[in-house]
Parts: sequence; structure tokens; C-alpha cells
Amino acid sequence: MATELVDRFGRVHTDLRISVTDRCNFRCQYCMPMEGMEWLDRSDLLTFEEITRVARVLVEQCGVSSIRLTGGEPTVRARLPVLVAQLSELGVDLSMTTNAATLAQIADDLWTAGLERINISLDTLQADRFYELTRRDSLAAVLEGIDAAIRVGFEPVKVNAVLMRGINDDEVVDFLDLGRSKGVIVRFIEFMPLDAQGEWSADRVVSYNEILTRAAEYFDFDPVERGSSPAERFVYRDGRGEFGIIASVSEPFCDSCDRIRLTADGQVRNCLFALDHVDVRRVLRGGGSDDDLVTAIAGEVDRKWAGHAIGQVHFLRPSKSMSQLGG
Repeated sequence: MATELVDRFGRVHTDLRISVTDRCNFRCQYCMPMEGMEWLDRSDLLTFEEITRVARVLVEQCGVSSIRLTGGEPTVRARLPVLVAQLSELGVDLSMTTNAATLAQIADDLWTAGLERINISLDTLQADRFYELTRRDSLAAVLEGIDAAIRVGFEPVKVNAVLMRGINDDEVVDFLDLGRSKGVIVRFIEFMPLDAQGEWSADRVVSYNEILTRAAEYFDFDPVERGSSPAERFVYRDGRGEFGIIASVSEPFCDSCDRIRLTADGQVRNCLFALDHVDVRRVLRGGGSDDDLVTAIAGEVDRKWAGHAIGQVHFLRPSKSMSQLGG
């Protein structure tokens, strides 16, 4: 390893999130606008070979040990198992975040290609509410996708639910019951100011303490030491699994963050809330060397802030929404 990706605060970055597309098969209201989404031209997307080259350089020269594929929705990218197979050869922890609407159709192919773990985004277990949030009548397909992920052997399978006050905050116990019955890990995520509608406000955030209080009304559990994970983890005392809370707003974990992000069009961002980026697509297509890639990315990591500053007067939200940045 020649160059650790270290920012000015001494945080070493070993977790790479790769957005393989900006497109999605849902129109979830907090990820993308209901109308008028401007999609990237296909020529603007990094090719599988370009993605793999960046990943290989970061693994072999910079110590990256974990890669997660995100979107948009990664499964809408044609021939996705081909990319998974290329990345699996790097020998790192390889996972994916998906809405699982079509996962049942390709779960076996992804597993065979080398995908190890999977996170499934699901914000409600009520069919009418699901349609209201996504403009798709696909809850049954998503649940089928969860079952398919379990069947083929992904371990662990995690279900991520973004809680929003007045929308789905009454489903905490329902999600915990789902996790316990299926043997999956449910993780509640605080609502962040990355919604494409720009309607985020602090009073819509269901906080860490609120979630924990509701869970404790029905279940007995104990905390687990978090380490570098973004989720605070809790194990049930009866041995039936665990759940987690990612409290990005009320209990930020910026001091232990080790993530960098590669967007579908080749931007490397040092934070989900970064206002700037470095364009590695230009380096790739301009004949740059592997060392040029390392220099560009290391420089971007070095510029990382101390924290995202959500809730503070100087906070500025990025121009891109969640669907364009990846989770």
C-alpha cells in the first residue's frame, strides 16, 4: 500500500461507495423530483472497465477494503453481474444497496458473480403507503426480493428504513417484527436533507432517542459496541437477531467516517454532503496514469470537512439529491 487516503483530521478512508447509475425504477419523493429529472447521457456514465480501474487502484494502492454498489437503483444498470464479477476479483468486501423491486430476478446471478452482502431500502410495509411514496405498486415484489436474498445466501441481509414524521414513523415495531421473523437486520435511518423536493426540515426527523424509546416499549435488547459502523447496533436478549439506528442528524458519526463516493459520472466526493468534487472521468479519459488517479482522489479526501454541519446555521445542502449521489 503506497498512499493511504487520509484527510486533514487523520481519518483513514477505506470504504468506497460506487454509484453505477443515476436512474431508478421508483420515483421516491425524498430521492428524486416527481417530474423533470434530468438523466445522464449514457456516454457520461463510467463504463464497467473505468469503474473497475478506479476501484482496483484504490484497493491496490490506497488500502480500500470495502466496496458497495449504489445508484440511483443499481439493478437498472444493464449487465450488472458483469461489473460485480470484475470487482469481486479485487478480493474486498463487496455489497450492494437496492430497492429490491427486481432483485428476485437477478439475486442468483449476483451471488454467483461474487456479491457478498446486500442492503435493501424499504420505507413502509403498507401497500397503499408504498405506492404513495414510490408511485409504484411493487411492495410484494420488494418482499419477494428480500426472500430471494435470504434464499441465495447473502449474509447479512439488511433492510434500511428512512423514518419521516407523519409519513411512516408509526411502523417502527412493524419493521422490527419483520426483521425478527425473517432473520434480517433492520436499520432505521434518520431523514437527511438530501430530498430532491427540498422539503426537508428538522421537525420531520424521527430521532435516535425516539426510535429507541418506541422499540423498548415492545422488546428487550442491549447495545453493541459500534466501532467504525455508521449504525448503533442492538441485540435482542432472546437471541432473535439485532437491529440498528443510523442517526446521521441527531447523533452524527462524522468523526469516524471512512467513506468516499464515486458517482455514476465519475465524480469523487469526500462526503455525502460535499459541495465540491474531483472529476476522475476526465483523468480516465484524458490518458491519466494510475498515479494521477491516486493524486486526484487523495487530494479530494484531504479536503474533507470535520463534519456535515446539519442543523447548524452554516450548513449548505449539496446541489445533487440522493438518487444522484448514492447512499
